[in-house]
Amino acid sequence: MKAEELLAPYGKSVIDAAEFYVERYEPIKNSRPVDDAIADFLHALRTDGLSARYQADCKNRLARFQISFGDRLVADISSIEVGDWLRGLKDESDRPLAALTRNTFWLRLSAFFNFAREQGWCSESPLLTSHKAKVRLSEIGILTPSEFARLLENASAETLPYWAIGGFAGLRTAELERLDWAEVHFDSDLIEVKAAKSKTASRRFVPIRPALKEWLAPCEDQKGRVAPKILRKRLERDRRIANIEHWPSNALRHSFASYHAAEFQDAGMLALELGHRDQRLVFSHYRELVRPTDAHIYWKIYPAARRSIPPIAN
Repeated sequence: MKAEELLAPYGKSVIDAAEFYVERYEPIKNSRPVDDAIADFLHALRTDGLSARYQADCKNRLARFQISFGDRLVADISSIEVGDWLRGLKDESDRPLAALTRNTFWLRLSAFFNFAREQGWCSESPLLTSHKAKVRLSEIGILTPSEFARLLENASAETLPYWAIGGFAGLRTAELERLDWAEVHFDSDLIEVKAAKSKTASRRFVPIRPALKEWLAPCEDQKGRVAPKILRKRLERDRRIANIEHWPSNALRHSFASYHAAEFQDAGMLALELGHRDQRLVFSHYRELVRPTDAHIYWKIYPAARRSIPPIAN
């Protein structure tokens, strides 16, 4: 009678309450600790053939989640707790994470909880109510035409193709690192991004436009990987010599997309070249981010007399 009295304002019966309770707590009975569930998730990624880079990123980001929730049951973690955890993430300088970085954590957590739901360890993902951070256009950092020109002019012979293709073709960092010279088709002025090397597992071709063709002209007979060994050290030296102190996240790809949008005014074409399935994301992120006059200068950055820079010993 007391139960019926409590449920009356909601128009529910004792049977309704019992069914709700069973539905809510059945997943908890079958759930697993977060530590064990993440181990199974990472094993599934390896079995499913996901890229080593993606696996490593999931492992590193989920390790931070394990610190806070490792001994908790997956089904017992609430949406509010996940939201608070995401908002509390800090970088190495103890500052809140940038929106783009925080949203990458959201994506990895979402993949994990979707896997857990499929396994019957929770009834629904606590990320269904989102908790994504709002990404403002100011967070999309790009290089000025002057900075990109300095970078190309001061790059070593080993790193120049990496910089030029990144800034003039917009390949993702992982795609650039996997790119082989056999996939740079000088005869047809196209760069091929193979499905196995693409984030979206789909093949695409990106045009080699006039400026990029001139920068790559000395490389037509090259073989093997485009990116040299000890890449990070070489890139840091190039940036230092070019006097670029602040390096935005994904600067080459964002610069390519921003100046492409302003110069060619074709969101559909840009989405195809970036490897995006939806041009709406391209339109909302890169439209009117730079002035057309700057975009015109960017696409006219051609080689000048370049000084010789000694290579780094392997």
